[in-house]
Amino acid sequence: MQIRNYAEVKTLGQLKRAGYKVRSIKDEMRENLIKQLQRNENSFNGIIGYEESVIPDIDTSILSRHNILLLGLRGQAKTKLARLMINLLDEYIPAVADSELNDDPLNPISRYSKDLIAEKGDETPIEWIHRSERYTEKLATPDVSIADLIGDVDPIKAATLKLPYSDERVIHFGLIPRSHRSIFVINELPDLQARIQVALFNILQEKDIQIRGFKIRLPLDIHFVFTANPEDYTNRGAIVTPLKDRIDSQILTHYPKTIQISKEITSQEAKLTMDQASKVCAPELVKLLIEQIAFEARESEYIDSKSGVSARLTISAYENLVSSAERRMLVNHENETHIRITDFVGVIPSITGKIELVYEGEQEGPAKVAQILVSKAIRAQFPLYFPNPDKMKRNQDSNPYIQIINWFGKGNQVDIMHNYSSHDYKKALTAVPGLKDLVNKYHPNEDESAKLLLMEFALHGLSEYSLLSKFRLERGLQFKDMLSSMFTMGKEEDEDLNGPESFI
Repeated sequence: MQIRNYAEVKTLGQLKRAGYKVRSIKDEMRENLIKQLQRNENSFNGIIGYEESVIPDIDTSILSRHNILLLGLRGQAKTKLARLMINLLDEYIPAVADSELNDDPLNPISRYSKDLIAEKGDETPIEWIHRSERYTEKLATPDVSIADLIGDVDPIKAATLKLPYSDERVIHFGLIPRSHRSIFVINELPDLQARIQVALFNILQEKDIQIRGFKIRLPLDIHFVFTANPEDYTNRGAIVTPLKDRIDSQILTHYPKTIQISKEITSQEAKLTMDQASKVCAPELVKLLIEQIAFEARESEYIDSKSGVSARLTISAYENLVSSAERRMLVNHENETHIRITDFVGVIPSITGKIELVYEGEQEGPAKVAQILVSKAIRAQFPLYFPNPDKMKRNQDSNPYIQIINWFGKGNQVDIMHNYSSHDYKKALTAVPGLKDLVNKYHPNEDESAKLLLMEFALHGLSEYSLLSKFRLERGLQFKDMLSSMFTMGKEEDEDLNGPESFI
């Protein structure tokens, strides 16, 4: 039962007269979830893509009053889901004042609270704990000890109080007992040593703890949430069978199933400054390319699929992409700018740190693999904006790219530098005959900046489909005819980047 006038209830007697009744945290979460479902409210606001999969499973588990294991690859919002569970808790709950175990005034479990209530009775002071204080999170690492989680005997306290070690009052309790009546989350559970996992299932099953050989009965009221990565079962450890058997519900998480969902997540989570949001325009095309990179990475033969590709890759890549365009804007003393394909040079550092490579990927190198992913993303998105070059015959008049290809075939070339001003960028692209007409034909309603981006995108796309060649210059890119590039491949200053091999 929730009490509205918290400030007026300060003693145990007042709490009793207010009609407060003892309720376990699992019952509390269950009842609050029932109310939210009946009102069509969502307890997991901010979680995108799990509406029809993971969240219904979590709701079912909470209705069943189960402890939960969230099993999934990195970057699948497991911890965020756990943190949002505090929305299912009452706003405030009463506790015996100064109790280190958040004792329920009507059902105390610690020696301190029992003695205090026996001494003061209905005058026992109480305090109110907000739901935000009822959440504890611990990252499991091999150095986590029993003392950290359960507790240990405090020799100084024993000497000061002149008590034997077997007395409960000399114990310094760990995180789990201090999370009584709270949600306790252990991230990366398989990393926890087996002997500590055994101590956990003893709490889940027997409701007691053992410290230094002394068995202490503490009926802890905790909602446990564990997270784990399937890769960890073989690489770093495993969940011991008795513990796994006592975790009631195992829920599988997953990556975004569509690019649109992934784009919504990136847009929500990316942290941009006010200046970046107002001065750097990010067209839909570049946003889709960012998400396509992640989808290509999850299918790449160079990347370990068991490790996964975190959603944080696209978030960091988008932030870097905006910053790359912002830097170019500042260098050219411009007031605003639009993101270009050449700005994708800035996303390479965001990718290299978030992918685990297999042997073939190690041979290529992380930077080269990142460039390959960007190239594949361009190739995958290109047919959504222009006709698929693979379905066009080179010499047919109906080929929309023939004028562009023929111009490059006459020995012409185009340089696009990373720090080109808006004027130089436009001048370089409009110098290619047929490029502007191509964009006007398939995207007639776009504004000038969008058309310039599509013109550059067309050049990159044609190079990915082996109709043009793309070379890296010291500070930019150069587009040439495919045939003429074969005679310059040996030049040290020009490195051929044609096709899916690399991008920047």
